[in-house]
Amino acid sequence: MRRRIDPVALLALPAAAYLLFAYGWPLAALLVRSVHGPGGFSLAPFAAFLSDPFSWRVIGNTLSTAGLTTLVCLAVGYPAALALAWSRGIVQVVLLLSIILPLSVGVVVKAYAWQIVLRRDGIVSQALVGLGLWSEPQRLLFTETGLVIGAANVFLPFMILPIYSVIRLLDPRLRAAAATLGATPLHRFLRVTLPLTLPGIVSGIAFVFSLAVSMYVVPSLVIGDRYQTLATLTGRAFLFMRNEELGSTTAVLLLAMAVSIVVGSTALARRLGSTG
Repeated sequence: MRRRIDPVALLALPAAAYLLFAYGWPLAALLVRSVHGPGGFSLAPFAAFLSDPFSWRVIGNTLSTAGLTTLVCLAVGYPAALALAWSRGIVQVVLLLSIILPLSVGVVVKAYAWQIVLRRDGIVSQALVGLGLWSEPQRLLFTETGLVIGAANVFLPFMILPIYSVIRLLDPRLRAAAATLGATPLHRFLRVTLPLTLPGIVSGIAFVFSLAVSMYVVPSLVIGDRYQTLATLTGRAFLFMRNEELGSTTAVLLLAMAVSIVVGSTALARRLGSTG
């Protein structure tokens, strides 16, 4: 029996066509360019790139920066998501606006702002000296620590919002029922709240990691060229070195990392959601 096409699905055709020509076609050309040279099909560019110790250092920089940024966003974003979901009235509105409004500020503006904040005489250095953690002001600009702080500031909303959306769906009577059974607040959090919010955590981690692993503007402005990641190396290869083979190779590796994280996290979140 011939299946009928859902008319509602046809509403997605304009968006699908736009993505196909504006994103899919250039991406396919990039993939072909990475494995097709003057002599035809070849994986030599990947072999040459992966055989260079510098390339593995770049990959390590990319993964470590993205991983640390994700951990910072999770540590800060999970309590913020709880506060946002459990607050009421004007407090919730203020918290939500404080999370969403920074998204309207461009990444370049944020990166330049962090250049000022992370200087030796910046507010972060002065605050740490005031707290007694540092004996004298130190420069965080052009360091990996400064890069992680700046990147976490940019990507924090993408961790908070998925977790918040899951917490909002939880039945508040579950925590009350656990309390009537004698569970302590910590036990209620570890055995009730945390397991039920795991799909949101996984989604937030996927969002932040996939964005952080491919960031270009923040590393370029906050830490400079001496600290290379796959994204910055891709940009340099295309824009300055005019090496399309190297740029295509690094771009494909970067794409493979991001896609594997998104696909894996989607499957994990779906599994957690079905078991929960």
